[in-house]
Amino acid sequence: MNGTKYLAAMALGLVGLGMVTGTAVAEEAKPTADLTVSALSQYVWRGFAYSKDSVVLQPSLTVGYKGFAANVWGNLDTDRWEGTDVGTDNWTETDLTLSYSWTMGPASLTAGYIYYALDPYVSSSDSQEVFLSATLNTLLSPTLKVYRDIDHFAGWYATLGVSHSLPIKGDIALTLGAQVSYLAADETSTYADPDDANDEYNNFHDGLLSASVKIPVNQYVSVTPQVYYSFPLSSDAEDLLKATNATNAGIGRSDDNFVYGGVAVSLAF
Repeated sequence: MNGTKYLAAMALGLVGLGMVTGTAVAEEAKPTADLTVSALSQYVWRGFAYSKDSVVLQPSLTVGYKGFAANVWGNLDTDRWEGTDVGTDNWTETDLTLSYSWTMGPASLTAGYIYYALDPYVSSSDSQEVFLSATLNTLLSPTLKVYRDIDHFAGWYATLGVSHSLPIKGDIALTLGAQVSYLAADETSTYADPDDANDEYNNFHDGLLSASVKIPVNQYVSVTPQVYYSFPLSSDAEDLLKATNATNAGIGRSDDNFVYGGVAVSLAF
């Protein structure tokens, strides 16, 4: 896979650098780390499906220090589907994210960069994005995120979401979330308008509802069952998702909405 070995080496290097740096600074400034492995019934991203009838395993490692963070994330399809039910490489994607977070008054801000290393069967090219997110530290934690692809899939993707946690018992909490998005492509080669192949796609895109329950096992380990519902927000989005998913190597059928879920196990310190 293009860039996967390079990204893995870079991520390990960043982890090592963070640990070395952490030992050299004062006691009050310690690095943090979070290792999470999710097992989900489907891989759905921005309304597009990248798996079918198989469990996907998605490991994620994040190291943070003084607002800076490095994350490496991957997707393993346990039963890769490619139209003939014959799988090839089950490891389909490796993403590297570098970010910096800070607060400004009542808002928490994050700016960052993402490198998407994709299996050639998923995409002919890797891609890159920069992003900015802002969360108001108030009721429902409204969050606006804006992504800009600067490489293969030129365009903008923005989301506006809210979430709220409800205590169940002790440290166990139910978190509910809702999100809407807008997708604007720069070129028809990225996404074309379903009603006019000579025009770029530009419309409200996918909605996402979520529910999760975080169950602490001890000071460092937690288990989080979760469920999601992804659906189109406009008729253009419905047409684009159906057309894309019908030819997508991950699903091969014209679906535009998905209910999926699973469980995540996290180790954080």
